[in-house]
Amino acid sequence: MKVLIVTAKLASSLVKMESTKSEHKVHVHVVNTPIAAFLTPKKIVEELKKYDVNRLTHDGSDVEIKDLDEKFDLKSFEIILTPGLIRKDVSYVKQKTGIETYKGPKDAADLAIVLEMIDKLELSPTVPADKLIEEELRKRAIMFIENFEQDEENKLKLLKKPENILVGKLPVGEDFPMRVLAEIANAPLLTDDELLRRAEYFVRSGADMVDIGMVAGETLDARIPSMVKLLKKYLNVAVSIDSLNPVEIRSAVESGVDMVLSLDHGNWEEVIPYLEEKNIPAVILPTDFSQNWVPETVEERVKSVEELRNKCRKIDVMADLILDPVNSKSMIDSIMACHKFKVKNREPIFFGVGNVTELLDADSVGVNALLAGIAMELGASVLFTPEESGKTIGSVKELAISSEMMFLAKNRGSIPKDLGINLVLFKDKRKIDGIVEDVDVPLVEAEEDYNFQQDPAGSFKIMVENGHIKAVHYLKMVPQIVVKGETAKAVYDEILRRGLISKLEHATYLGSELEKAEIASKVGKNYVQDFPLFTRIY
Repeated sequence: MKVLIVTAKLASSLVKMESTKSEHKVHVHVVNTPIAAFLTPKKIVEELKKYDVNRLTHDGSDVEIKDLDEKFDLKSFEIILTPGLIRKDVSYVKQKTGIETYKGPKDAADLAIVLEMIDKLELSPTVPADKLIEEELRKRAIMFIENFEQDEENKLKLLKKPENILVGKLPVGEDFPMRVLAEIANAPLLTDDELLRRAEYFVRSGADMVDIGMVAGETLDARIPSMVKLLKKYLNVAVSIDSLNPVEIRSAVESGVDMVLSLDHGNWEEVIPYLEEKNIPAVILPTDFSQNWVPETVEERVKSVEELRNKCRKIDVMADLILDPVNSKSMIDSIMACHKFKVKNREPIFFGVGNVTELLDADSVGVNALLAGIAMELGASVLFTPEESGKTIGSVKELAISSEMMFLAKNRGSIPKDLGINLVLFKDKRKIDGIVEDVDVPLVEAEEDYNFQQDPAGSFKIMVENGHIKAVHYLKMVPQIVVKGETAKAVYDEILRRGLISKLEHATYLGSELEKAEIASKVGKNYVQDFPLFTRIY
């Protein structure tokens, strides 16, 4: 295929370098303008016709062929790729040239992959090619997972294997995607409305199961039936109870929970009859908290869990070797214990990711992805987490996406990269050198101006609430109206339409603050007006 790529000066060297990686016949035409985003379909048509040898042959009055550094036969090209940063629809180029014309990628670094997929990809005159590639890969990834989950015949076949079990109606085990279990911590202390809102938030985030976390050291069994009934009524996911208290576990089993967290050597004998009667699976621990006993070594953990598993043979169990936080007892030992257990046993493994994320001062995104990868290699079946601190907000969603990534990687036999699903949120996948225009004009060092003059049109208090930006307009310290929107632009445009701002410096300030508010709402940061969102770390 013969492809004509149109670009501008600043990106030209990178475009030419990336185009050489293609097996197609590619010609790069550089328009005499610095920035690709400044090009328009009309300007591209004028530019191409100017260099077209056919036009020059038939009409040499505009430009002499000898005066042009570059000439080409426009009609010989099958496809024209324009910069992806062009705002307008590039169908106009096709109308005037008769050649299929599409938008290339926004970033020239993605050009090689676009050219590689050009025969398979349905390019667009309105949507940049890199976006289409992302959407196509994502569509294929989601379709693979959906087809797997909807294959009832395969599901029944896999459930016959000892490493797979049912929790309620949910198949759980090494052959299935790792299931995300979200804990509602201290659930009995919440009102019914608070409990349901929390649970529904977790399900929207991708949780496969919701856990009722009880209050340590207390017996609140009277609260359990109503909580289980409420969650079962409104949620279409499995519900578990997190307690070592036999009284609470019995109440939960009688109320219809789908799984119990947890059994250990101190409570199993009292609890096991309830579980056997209802055929309820349980998570088993290597501990005896009734005697304040916790195993010290890898071998002790594995042996203790195996012994408890043998005592609970009549029910399905998941082994929780207890993932330790970084630099506590030993995170490495706990991972080794999981590995040693799985090598010798086929029961599903329960992986308490929240033990690490909640006790590590780092953003949870990368930590959750890495721990999900480790869990996948260990053969874990359940990823367990609460969201109890600011730095771990969104952990359930992050683990749900991580689980999909690891399931795809496992089934493709690949590393978890370029899967169509990713957790790259704060940085870019590809590192490219910044393209800086070298211009011969004076350079001025910018300085902040701290002088403040009140806008006679009023002032604004900006807030973020449930994913929306709210700007409260004040006039002489009295609130007048609230402008609400999902994006900074929506709020800003409405403020302009209503004439609520009159000074240029106030407009620039407001635009900056609204954009900060939108970023905060997207990434789960606290937004405080006039204060920076991020601390510089490098």
